Amino acid sequence: MRVRIASTKATQKITKAMQMVAASKLRRAQTAAEAARPYADKMSAVISNIASAAAGSPGAPPLLAGTGRDQVHLLLVCTGERGLSGAFNSSIVRLARERALALMNQGKEVKFFCVGRKGYEQLRRQFDKQIVEHLDLRSVRQLGFVNAEDIAKKVLARFEAGEFDVCTLFYSRFRSVIAQIPTAQQIIPLVVEEGAAASTTSYEYEPEEDEILTRLLPRNLAVQIFRALLENNASFYGAQMSAMDNATRNAGEMIRKQTLVYNRTRQAQITKELIEIISGAEAV
Repeated sequence: MRVRIASTKATQKITKAMQMVAASKLRRAQTAAEAARPYADKMSAVISNIASAAAGSPGAPPLLAGTGRDQVHLLLVCTGERGLSGAFNSSIVRLARERALALMNQGKEVKFFCVGRKGYEQLRRQFDKQIVEHLDLRSVRQLGFVNAEDIAKKVLARFEAGEFDVCTLFYSRFRSVIAQIPTAQQIIPLVVEEGAAASTTSYEYEPEEDEILTRLLPRNLAVQIFRALLENNASFYGAQMSAMDNATRNAGEMIRKQTLVYNRTRQAQITKELIEIISGAEAV
């Protein structure tokens, strides 16, 4: 029992240290995620406004108009590189798996692009042959826009090669330390916001809308992926902080119960030895 108590105390120290590390990293990750939201939202609003003006144009870029088909779907699943974060990774994978199975039941072809080791490990158990690419970011110490650009370039290259028709991005949106929301966002073709499409304000663009969109849409793709990576990063540390806090509390409860059992066993052993000594003395 002494060994078990010492082992539990050592585990408690580790979980407490991990909780403190996650708390310190969470502040920076949360600040980065919140700072990226206005830019990504404004980018989407501007592109949606331009896209609504160019709707129906025969020269609309493929990233806006699509391929005209809805047969092959690419699911871009962004998860964490490490575990010990509660249901953070599994909730994103569950959402992607449900979408994939729903599409397959409709007769669609599904492909996976995994960003993050944990999502890849879970998805390959069921969809090993459908995973077309896996990107590991464990060597990246601090996420930058260049990482999102690399992912966007790989996705665009596959789209231009005609490997898929629709691309959906899966990530976890950070709300608070105890609340992370698994999110699915279609990024190819771009979904035009209804508010922008219904706007009565008239704008004149120079150069033409199609030319502006041709330049902005690839940039927007990288921006949305970068936002997802930052949201995921903040969500991971929030989930890890919460999970390690629960683990620390559980370890404390285990130590209390183990100490109680240890004291009872020790008291029973002492009582037994005293009875044997007294019985022996009386027999003499």
